[in-house]
Amino acid sequence: VRAAFTMVQLRYLHLVDLIGELNLGKKKKRQRAMLPLLATACALLPSSNLLILDHYNYNHRKGDHALLKAFFFDLLGLTPDPRKAENLANGKGTVWANMAAHQFHLAEGQPDAQVLDGCITLGYDSLEGVRARLASGLVDDKLSASAFSADVQPDGSLALTDPWGSPFKLVENIEDDVRSKQDNGADAEARCLLDLTLNLGADTPPDRLAGIGRFYEQVLGCEVISVDAKRCVISMGGPTRADGSSLQTLTYAVCERSDVRHDDLDVDDEGRPLNRGAHISVYLSDLRGAYRRADELGLVYVNHRFKRRAYNEEEAIEQCMFRMLDVVDPEDVAAGPIVRIEHEVRSAIKADGKKYKSCPLVEV
Repeated sequence: VRAAFTMVQLRYLHLVDLIGELNLGKKKKRQRAMLPLLATACALLPSSNLLILDHYNYNHRKGDHALLKAFFFDLLGLTPDPRKAENLANGKGTVWANMAAHQFHLAEGQPDAQVLDGCITLGYDSLEGVRARLASGLVDDKLSASAFSADVQPDGSLALTDPWGSPFKLVENIEDDVRSKQDNGADAEARCLLDLTLNLGADTPPDRLAGIGRFYEQVLGCEVISVDAKRCVISMGGPTRADGSSLQTLTYAVCERSDVRHDDLDVDDEGRPLNRGAHISVYLSDLRGAYRRADELGLVYVNHRFKRRAYNEEEAIEQCMFRMLDVVDPEDVAAGPIVRIEHEVRSAIKADGKKYKSCPLVEV
């Protein structure tokens, strides 16, 4: 109920923002008087501001393109994004690995790889191809000198470790996530990034999980599916599957260790902030509203690692993006970050109302 009420509030505020930009004129007092009722009616329509978790960005070890290709393309059956074909051919630089609906942005480490403290769950129609490649031993030979491992779970899923130590889980009989289409993604065996789980330290206070839920509800306009003292599960937009489950989820889970982090903070030669850590990329329908809520909470972050930077609201609208680093409880900001994981927050549409060129969504 709380989550639904929060969503209604956010829809109302978004509509009020839009209404505030209209010039209705003095002769339209009656129409103006109807606006609160209109806003309330529209707010009650079920919708999420967050449309999709588009990609997860993390570093592979510099000089390890052979391992990258063996794991993501030869074993998982993902497809190379043509926009990074030159890097792939040259064996250096960032590579994008695509599945039907989502991506991995595999940046080159400086020089080390990043190891996810959590788990990436990929959905397949069938795991027959992956199992066959594992059984053949060909992929195993390419990955034998790395941290790679593979185990069959009792439920038939596959538990893998990538060449640098990040955990993956592969599940089958998953229907396609048809919200978006990545370049060459239709040819990939993997169909979707079903869940991204980020671990929290064992010393995370139980009430902080609810604060994470409030962050996603109030700042990004997400639906929180469930939250308790150990786990918070957030819907990453879209309709539900045939079985009623969410198309895609982001999960925060308390683990048994305390030394957990997802950021890697530094400064550049000019003393400006950098985060060399991983980040997640999400698309929103209302970027301006999310920016304002993030800015009010002091959460807007500029990462000078990247060329695209938004220092204020209008630059965010022009760039179709802004970034956040800290996940805080909006009702207890003074308590500080619950976790630090960089969010690249993107708009599905440009300021002129046209679809943003990089947006993979089929409909916006």
